[in-house]
Amino acid sequence: MKVKASHKAHNGRVHVKTGDTVQVIAGDDKGKSGVVKAVDNDRNRVTVEGVAMVSKHQKPSAKSPQGGIVKQEATIHASNVKLVTAVPQAPLRVRKSEVAAS
Repeated sequence: MKVKASHKAHNGRVHVKTGDTVQVIAGDDKGKSGVVKAVDNDRNRVTVEGVAMVSKHQKPSAKSPQGGIVKQEATIHASNVKLVTAVPQAPLRVRKSEVAAS
């Protein structure tokens, strides 16, 4: 599904980057924390390690001759995660100007 440019509510940047530790603040995995594995700026979504696990059915192939069901992380919306500081391990509210400076 294509989204019109007028419907995009973000400026093309996500407030976290790959490698940051974040905490999920909304959804089924609320309260869990993990490391950001990937960021999709176009869709404003992030992939967090160990969060939003989904089951994917794979057909047998050369890579996996058995096939089967594989668990993997799905993306979640960037607004549902909060950056966690390194020192006290507490959620942190960050202004956009502070993120741009770092």
